[in-house]
Amino acid sequence: MESSDPTETGTMRHVVYDRFGERDVLRVTESPIPQPGEGEVLVRVHGAGLNPIDWKTRKGMGFVATQIENSLPWTPGYDAAGEVVEVGEGVTTLVPGDRVMGMIGFPVTGGAYAEYAIADAEDLAIVPEELDLIAAAGVPLAALTAWQALFEVAELESGQKILIHAGAGGVGHFAVQFALERGAHVIVTASSRNRDFLAELGVHEVIDYHTTDFTEECYGLDVVLDLVGGETGKRSLQTLSDSGVLVTIPTVTADDVVSAAEAMGVRAHGMRSRPDAFHLDEIAELIEDGDVKVHVEQVFSLDQVQAAHELLEGGHVRGKLVLDCR
Repeated sequence: MESSDPTETGTMRHVVYDRFGERDVLRVTESPIPQPGEGEVLVRVHGAGLNPIDWKTRKGMGFVATQIENSLPWTPGYDAAGEVVEVGEGVTTLVPGDRVMGMIGFPVTGGAYAEYAIADAEDLAIVPEELDLIAAAGVPLAALTAWQALFEVAELESGQKILIHAGAGGVGHFAVQFALERGAHVIVTASSRNRDFLAELGVHEVIDYHTTDFTEECYGLDVVLDLVGGETGKRSLQTLSDSGVLVTIPTVTADDVVSAAEAMGVRAHGMRSRPDAFHLDEIAELIEDGDVKVHVEQVFSLDQVQAAHELLEGGHVRGKLVLDCR
């Protein structure tokens, strides 16, 4: 089906669900194209990135689900890349035609799984010419999570040793590249199928978690970035130096991991990523310079959103999955 043309129909296609549940609650519907308010822009979405929070929220898990349960139906998606088509009052930084990407509608509004989306102008960054908009859609939430975890929470410095769990995934493959770019010694846990992918990124050591216990290989670490959570997060505390710090990302188990750290007398922090166009500009510059690459594993159409969620939920995606919303 051809994408709707707003000048002709005034409507757009977008994904919604009106109840929490399995993948079959996801459906594509048509609605009027929204209008940007003050400080907002309307974006013609080319790509919408998928993130684990998307399927967890769809199942009714986590913080966002509690915030939106009384305002369903809801359009998911926080990662959008596309072209500005209209700007609201007071927007001076962007004009129609600008190629942009951003973490939009976070955490309660969402809306990226759509042909058009409203975004706060201050949440958007300009997409480098070298980066196509489908790939750009895979950047915002995952890259910002990696950036904020490494440089704001862990305060990673050149020469430090870091262990990154699930280093081939969405957040992981950005974290690996940021840590290397910062001059850290990077150790990664991953499955053997991702060894070559990680070697190409420049990782110093890859530990196959199927065959090797990382706690026997790693000790005296300055930083652990735990993208797995639960028992993996707790066991990782054993690998820290006295002054080391662990940052755990999965919010469901973060309190448990932090409590275990307190009992052991080591440092651990949970975190929630947030939109930040300034950081996104810095990340875009690294991409522009060729220092960071975005790996998109697979692209789906809006109509294939259930299949995209099936793959996302499996938890073994290399890099990112993106919906092509054109």
